[in-house]
Amino acid sequence: MKKKTMSNSIYKVAIVGATGFTGSELARILCQHPHIEIKYITSESHEGKKFSDLHPQFLGILDKTLASSQVIKDDDMDVIFLALPHGISMDFVKTLASHKAKIIDLSGDFRLKSPEVYEAWYQKQHVFPEGFKNAVYGLPELYVDNIKESRLIANPGCYPTASILSLAPLMANGLIESDSVIIDAKSGLTGAGIKASDTTHFSNVNENFKAYGIGTHRHTVEIEEQLTALGQSDAMVQFTPHLLPVDRGILVTAYTKPKGQMDQEKLEKIYRDFYADKPFVRVREKAPGIKDVRGSHYCDVFPYWDRRTQRIISIAAIDNLLKGAASQAVHNMNLMLGLEEKTGLTQIPLRP
Repeated sequence: MKKKTMSNSIYKVAIVGATGFTGSELARILCQHPHIEIKYITSESHEGKKFSDLHPQFLGILDKTLASSQVIKDDDMDVIFLALPHGISMDFVKTLASHKAKIIDLSGDFRLKSPEVYEAWYQKQHVFPEGFKNAVYGLPELYVDNIKESRLIANPGCYPTASILSLAPLMANGLIESDSVIIDAKSGLTGAGIKASDTTHFSNVNENFKAYGIGTHRHTVEIEEQLTALGQSDAMVQFTPHLLPVDRGILVTAYTKPKGQMDQEKLEKIYRDFYADKPFVRVREKAPGIKDVRGSHYCDVFPYWDRRTQRIISIAAIDNLLKGAASQAVHNMNLMLGLEEKTGLTQIPLRP
């Protein structure tokens, strides 16, 4: 399934649903990846057009003609990326169940622990419950060994990625009251996808800032499940997302109560030790902003001990389209293919 060059292997990949923000970011990373050949980019609604017709930044760089997704079903592929909305990806995973290719699903269709939990939070019947048995949650900082052996990756959501990484060292070491977790999260507009709506209309977003999905956002259960898996008791999370009037980026501020004595020096050591061998998590000495990680695969975290309130404040910043979606999928691909995990992912953040 792979063809040899003089010094390395080239793997054939397909991007299914490449007309959105995540699909275009996947293409941007993969077309510069030294071990990857993009064989297909698919779109049912734009079949026959050039990819660069939809995303003009690729003119003269990636002018590949968009194909129907039907072409990948019987072809010899190594990796298939599903950059599709939830509720649609599951159909493709079911159809591709016997395909030899590794599948990385960027939707929420296989992120949760069971089809029953999925149906309760997504309000949609799951058509391929068998997929939950083999799906691995694709957060490399937590599940690197499982990812390497997996054929189906459930690529995490952008809010959960930042939220989980902000709290993972504390939960994994059993250092906080697991029912004390409060997460205040803010995302740029691209987190809502490429299709316009009343919520994302310029006049409603510009010079505005508001909370949404209060108490009901489906990423709540995704965060709770992963923190529970890390910790010694069930996590109860109060999660409130907000929409920022910016293009991209997520900033998470999490508040927790420690079980025992804590101070700033101890807190910083906990985070630095936990992420010591994780190349894309940077523990900061000052609170990060979204421009510190924009256009990159980095997650910047900052733990702070508030002596007055006796609370831990954990801040994390990511690019929602990259570490929260596309570059995370490529990171998973590198691990699944046995490549060095940083390959193709060392872009320096764009600032300003």
